[in-house]
Amino acid sequence: MILYLHGFRSSPQSMKARVIAGRMAELGLSDQLMNPQLPASPRLAMELALSLVEGVPADELAIIGSSLGGYYATWLAERLGCRAVLLNPAIVPLQDLDKHVGVTTQYHSDEPFEFKREYIDELRALAVDPITRPERYFLIAATGDEVLDYRDMVKHYAGARQHVIAGSDHGISEFSAYRDAVLAFCGVEAAA
Repeated sequence: MILYLHGFRSSPQSMKARVIAGRMAELGLSDQLMNPQLPASPRLAMELALSLVEGVPADELAIIGSSLGGYYATWLAERLGCRAVLLNPAIVPLQDLDKHVGVTTQYHSDEPFEFKREYIDELRALAVDPITRPERYFLIAATGDEVLDYRDMVKHYAGARQHVIAGSDHGISEFSAYRDAVLAFCGVEAAA
């Protein structure tokens, strides 16, 4: 079972989420992928994620998290003991999100997106430092990430499997090239 967690203001319609969903469909495994729309509240997002994976054994669960979704995936992996793939993950989102307090829209629709100041405290409650059992993690980080510093990611996930992309961008535009390696780490053997 794979849980995909999108990033800040993003959705299940993000490019990386669609690439994963498409490959799972090609493999006849769509029923093994959960790709929820996360609420803006970090607390509610984690409540939703935990409810979706309730009863799934840790050794049968993997989480893929992009950007803020990577921050969430780390907290969940620590709590549940499952594997996690982190795609340009946020390490300390509290530093960056204060400027986003207010109402905007989601990236892939005109749906309103409200980020409240109290959500920053909710994020603080999810901080993981340091990670335990680095072998549980696979980091993909781009040196050309224009939003987050890949060096923070590499340091935070020291000891984990890491692939640092020279160049690229925050969205990892060439993500389809890494799709099968991501799914293989998640236990989808047909992708290897």
